[in-house]
Amino acid sequence: MNGVRTTSGQKVDPFGRKFRKLPKRALKRLGVVDVGSNSIRLVVFDGAARSPAYFYNEKVMAGLGQDMARTGRLNPDGVKRGFSALARFAALARSMNIEPLTCVATAAVREAEDGPAFQRRVEKETGLTLHVIDGEEEARLSAQGVLLGWPDARGLVCDIGGNSLELAEVADGKVGRRVTSQLGPFRLQQVAPERLRDHIAGILAGLAAQMGTDHDRIYLVGGSWRAIARLDMERVGYPMTVLHEYRMTPQAVAETVAWIGRHELGALRAKVGISASRIELVPLASQVLSQLIEVFGPRELAISSYGIREGLLYEHMSDTLRKRDPLIEAARFTEKQMARMPGFGKKLYQFLLPLFPGLTPERDRLMLAACLLHDTAWRAHPDYRAEACFDNVTRANMAALSHPERVFLGLALLHRYKNNRAQSQMAPLFALLDDDQIRDAEVLGKAMRFGAMFATDDPSEAASLRMTEGRVELRLAATGRHLMGEVAQSRFLSLCKSMGVEGVTR
Repeated sequence: MNGVRTTSGQKVDPFGRKFRKLPKRALKRLGVVDVGSNSIRLVVFDGAARSPAYFYNEKVMAGLGQDMARTGRLNPDGVKRGFSALARFAALARSMNIEPLTCVATAAVREAEDGPAFQRRVEKETGLTLHVIDGEEEARLSAQGVLLGWPDARGLVCDIGGNSLELAEVADGKVGRRVTSQLGPFRLQQVAPERLRDHIAGILAGLAAQMGTDHDRIYLVGGSWRAIARLDMERVGYPMTVLHEYRMTPQAVAETVAWIGRHELGALRAKVGISASRIELVPLASQVLSQLIEVFGPRELAISSYGIREGLLYEHMSDTLRKRDPLIEAARFTEKQMARMPGFGKKLYQFLLPLFPGLTPERDRLMLAACLLHDTAWRAHPDYRAEACFDNVTRANMAALSHPERVFLGLALLHRYKNNRAQSQMAPLFALLDDDQIRDAEVLGKAMRFGAMFATDDPSEAASLRMTEGRVELRLAATGRHLMGEVAQSRFLSLCKSMGVEGVTR
């Protein structure tokens, strides 16, 4: 039986039987509350089970763990704000018919001397049951959240909260060794500045002895890491502000940390919209990150927007569900909900496949996703449909999709509705692709543009495509000859032109 372990070692099943009764691909609404040292967040998941959408998402920076390292108790103002937030979340869940909420509490509640009293009061006054988990369990759930977003993740997951920092290994869809520490910024506020570097270094040395230093990539989970990444984007003028799957090199982090040190925090906050309580912790988090890189020596750091909350969902997924591609599952679900003719996308994909011999698995999945999504923006005004497609995909909450892949997919969908991209407002994002990738996206888009209007049922029953040297042959069946009108012919020739080949109709 799946479940999480609490600080007492008891195994609990927060979702009960509710999750296991879900259909194989659909996800009914499930609510999760994460009670952390700095923030308390309610997330309601909905949509495709393997790639859940955020139906509702609200965060309160309560600061439960502020000053706890000094007082040993939860912050009084944080307790007040925390109860207010949890009472609201319980009421929201009732209004959305989501009961019971799954509530997980981490470092602040588990370590404060008045944590058990807080836990009891929450249950008595709000009806919510807080599952207080230990540090290793926190590390495991965070790592599972990363696996939900990155099925092929391999490396070290580093989750920073207000009062703790956890590490966990991930590889081959599994979580390995894991460890917890007291490297949260709230705790570091109590360390004398002249001792801070040695203090951090000593703890990290102990963590490295337990976890090893042979990890090429570190996946960063937590608001403080996301704030640093957002500031890195600002420093380099990065054209996209989606944080999930944002990559940084150790050198980039070093330059951003130095850049942060040269600026006033209030000015940085105004530029990027980070909350005051979050920006206050950035200098301490920056010191931890700098030394983490120095000790573990990764080649790359990747931001994960998924953590404990998503890890709880992953906990209850079957192995079969875990092995599905999150991108394709999300695209299928979106097509089912929003396309005019659900199911046509796969037919379009199969019709167009002969145009793209030798596709890599990575490009093949992007092509399938594009075909599934090709008609999901049809309700947008025709003048803005192409840009809407691009914008929707590049900003969508989709997992297992790198930033260049987002732009490739968006550009293909833009060309599904529009022959050219001249003067596009999205042009700055095209810089994430090289010339060959831009051309390939255009070809895929124009192929969909032709195939989607050539036939509205199954284009393979009306015609077939064949690639020969220097030409594309369109072989028409009897029904296809009636369908091959002027517009279809024009779009077919436009596709061939973009491919640099001759188009022949037989």
